[in-house]
Amino acid sequence: MIFQILGLIVVGLIIGALARLIKPGKQRLSILGTMLLGIVGAIIGGVIGGLFNDRTNIFELNFLGFVIAVIAAVLLIGVAEGLSGRNRRAVR
Repeated sequence: MIFQILGLIVVGLIIGALARLIKPGKQRLSILGTMLLGIVGAIIGGVIGGLFNDRTNIFELNFLGFVIAVIAAVLLIGVAEGLSGRNRRAVR
């Protein structure tokens, strides 16, 4: 179980980094934020990919799940960027 969690963190970093490379423009997001959004994207990709492959284990991320995870992370980074931009405008 501990190796699955560590693997999810590593995959989350990779997916978050790929999502930041794909998303155009400069994102003001820390490495921790990138990792967390990558982990959430990996979980979303694992769940959706598992539905298509008839598996229930989200820790078995296949190619389809990986692609969905990166897309989900790109969308999550966009949402996080939009929310943080809204907060900065309200403070000024």
